[in-house]
Amino acid sequence: MLDLARLRALHAVSVHGSVAGAAAALGYTPSAVSQQIAKLERETRTTLLERRGRGIALTEEARHLAETAQQLLAIVERAETTLEERRGQPSGLLTVSAFASASRGLMPGVLADLAARHPALEVRLTEVDPHLSVDLVARGVTDLAVAHDWDIAPLPTPEGVEQAVIGDDPCDLVVPAGHPLTSRAVVRRADLGGLRWVCQPPGRVCHDWLVRTLRAVGYEPDIVHVAEENHTIVALVAAGLGVAVVPRLGTGTLPPGAVAVPLEPAPVRRLYALWRTGAARRPAITEAVRTLQEHWDRAPGAPRPGDPASVRRPEDAARQ
Repeated sequence: MLDLARLRALHAVSVHGSVAGAAAALGYTPSAVSQQIAKLERETRTTLLERRGRGIALTEEARHLAETAQQLLAIVERAETTLEERRGQPSGLLTVSAFASASRGLMPGVLADLAARHPALEVRLTEVDPHLSVDLVARGVTDLAVAHDWDIAPLPTPEGVEQAVIGDDPCDLVVPAGHPLTSRAVVRRADLGGLRWVCQPPGRVCHDWLVRTLRAVGYEPDIVHVAEENHTIVALVAAGLGVAVVPRLGTGTLPPGAVAVPLEPAPVRRLYALWRTGAARRPAITEAVRTLQEHWDRAPGAPRPGDPASVRRPEDAARQ
């Protein structure tokens, strides 16, 4: 009989495309995943992985086996959900993926709260790009994902995946201290021309939003510095090297030398929790989602009372 843990390892390799990626998702070492695959090859008397340059690729037989593994893992998940539901308490292993600023600004408090309230529940977090995490949920690699969308990039929800809104994360214009815009109560999009920008790389939603927004009001953005992390972007702004549009959850407390100025209308990204329909009744899922929503009210991204962004949705910004 095929070993379920080894099938799980193969399935993870098929999703992540590498042994290292599968190991990170499963909480194992790459060596442990390689050993599981090697044992599965001996059990099936089949070559499952082939070397391709510096990486690996699944054989045709491995792809078929990985598809079967996904179906088996879904059956196991339904059984585990039923047992946990009958116990009535969150328990077992819950794997969570979240994008970078949520992992830093929201998840530490959520994970600590879940650990204190539910000692029988083990939660494991992996930082993942938000556009990848939806597929990881759909394919059964992670149980729960924290992702986001913008008005220009709606979050796709495939069949078999459910979602709940966590909250809206407004974005501010961050400028160097002493910049002329710091004297403004609010900055409108038509005022953004002629500025030097610090931004994320092309292909990231923040970059695409900036390019589209400025072109819509007749300006071509002058992007002078490119960085992946919001904290790096803010540090470059604080050094006087440009301005940036940054989500509040991604900035937290601004360093000396950087000032946030409200934009009107404010761009807003919406945070979601996503999980598979088959696990919707699992107490661990419902409790994790409830805790995420509870902690959002205290997160740096939560809109402040009276903030125009507090009543503005991503689809509202699209109509501006």
